[in-house]
Amino acid sequence: MPEDLAIRTEGLTKKFGDFTAVDHVDLEVRRGEVFGFLGANGSGKSTTIRMLCGLLAPTEGRAEVSGMDVREHPERIREVIGYVAQFFYLYGDMTVRENMELFGGIYGVPEDELPGRIDRWQERLDLGQYSRVLGADLSMGMQRRLSLACAVLHQPRLLLLDEPTSGVDPLVRREFFDVIGELQDEGTTILVTTHVMDEAERCNRMSLMDRGRIVAVGTPAEIKEMSGGRIYSLEVRDLAKALDLLQEREGLRQAQPFGRQLQFQLAQGGDDEAEEIAAWLRDQGLDVDDPEPVRPTIEHTFLTLLGGSGSEEDDGQ
Repeated sequence: MPEDLAIRTEGLTKKFGDFTAVDHVDLEVRRGEVFGFLGANGSGKSTTIRMLCGLLAPTEGRAEVSGMDVREHPERIREVIGYVAQFFYLYGDMTVRENMELFGGIYGVPEDELPGRIDRWQERLDLGQYSRVLGADLSMGMQRRLSLACAVLHQPRLLLLDEPTSGVDPLVRREFFDVIGELQDEGTTILVTTHVMDEAERCNRMSLMDRGRIVAVGTPAEIKEMSGGRIYSLEVRDLAKALDLLQEREGLRQAQPFGRQLQFQLAQGGDDEAEEIAAWLRDQGLDVDDPEPVRPTIEHTFLTLLGGSGSEEDDGQ
């Protein structure tokens, strides 16, 4: 495994009976980068990250973390990684500080250093006032902060975050990514799974995952360029009718509602073709404004490549 890689997988596969949750995934995560694992719920992100943690054995393929094979060295891998699960997994009948003391001990933090590290992370994540509060009595946002604090006490080389901001408010989400940036500055590699597009924008690179397979990898700018043809937005008075009409219109990749506006993507062409579509909608009796070009986003690529077809299977397997 090259020294500049923190994670490498080849053909990584996980099956549960007849269901393939992760399907021959090839992935490389470079040391010191924030890598986003983007996909719909049920696409296989959580199953992949659990194999990388050594919590699930692969059915096929190979995965290396910090140069160690996940099959051969699951215990050693857990010593060098931090892991925040999608759901609260700490002890609800223990206080915030007790949880941190326990996990610091499990991860082998020296006894003389542990109090200072706990104090640092309690202060950084605003947990100090909750030090004696039971884990079960914390809000979801505070439980997320506590999970992160416990995961970084031993200063891991690699931090694996599975939907760390799911169900929390925007302020907590922003703070999480501020902390992620600070950890990256200290040399930590971070792999974060998410289905939130603006979180993906803050990653150095990312992958798009669908039905257990990786369908695209690149920087946020590169991912946006994969959206395909030019995108336009227009305001239309009867949005539902316009969407129905455009489903059968040739020359379109997709048409989606965005608030009160309709956005459509051309298979080819530009302004002239967009004007033709607007004129055609007017011929169908709709009140339509002139189309305006739209800068592509990660969400556009997500819809283009995945087609909104995320699996309905439970990714928590």
